[in-house]
Amino acid sequence: MTLAAPVAVAAAVARRETSVRSRFLRSRRAVGGLAVLVVVLLLTSALSLVWPGDPTALSPANKLLPPLVADRNGVTHLMGTDILGRDILTRVLFGARVSLAVAIGSVVVAGAIGLALGLVAGFYSRLDAAIMRIADIQLAIPTVLLAIGLAAAVGPSLPNLIFVLAITNWVIFARTVRASSLSLRESLFVEAARCAGADDLRILGQHILRNAWTPIIVVASQRVAQMILLEASLSFLGVGVPVDVATWGSMVADGRAQILTNNWWVAGFPGLAITLTVLGVNFFGDGLRDVLDPRLRL
Repeated sequence: MTLAAPVAVAAAVARRETSVRSRFLRSRRAVGGLAVLVVVLLLTSALSLVWPGDPTALSPANKLLPPLVADRNGVTHLMGTDILGRDILTRVLFGARVSLAVAIGSVVVAGAIGLALGLVAGFYSRLDAAIMRIADIQLAIPTVLLAIGLAAAVGPSLPNLIFVLAITNWVIFARTVRASSLSLRESLFVEAARCAGADDLRILGQHILRNAWTPIIVVASQRVAQMILLEASLSFLGVGVPVDVATWGSMVADGRAQILTNNWWVAGFPGLAITLTVLGVNFFGDGLRDVLDPRLRL
């Protein structure tokens, strides 16, 4: 009889993991989004490491070459070159690493800040009003406007950009975790832990946080796409990263004047990279929400 309970719990956990995996594989949006993300990550992590090109190498003699056209040295540029003769494919690959690093890094930092403040706000009623009023004040300011102001104040650099994006997006994580904390702090297993002598830190870490991970994961997966767009917007405006760093947003900004002269590839390929990546992340996030959210299960 003593072994029956652990065996039953292990079997229930295994059935749940199998059920989640099967629902995920049946979701076309989740699988399709994951496939796009895998391709982007492979291109940025594997191909860009062995790619011989330099994203900052200038070649004015080979400027504005169309895609699949060889330059004077016989080198074929698959995506053409820009106004300064830089290879667009090389810049797209290296720009993907910057955009994804900034997006994922800012989501991790914003999630950590929002997680801590959301747990405190949801568990301690006397601090809830103060934290949520700060969140409401920030929500009253347009996100892009706030990001532009902070980015202009701290200066262009990758760490500063991650900090700016995290500061402008911690609220969504805090409100999500707060909602979970409010519903869990009065539950029976939390009361049982409190009666057993568990302190607040133990209750927050082992009981409330453990049961709040599902909405956090879903929100984080969806916010990555927003961070990619926001980073591209700031780089497009020239307040995101230094001018010598290749990003998708700055590449679109460099090519906006070339669209009118029929040199569509200068801004077209980085714009296409942004579109496909954001769609992939959104599809993956939507599919993950459908799989993990018990309210959406049939």
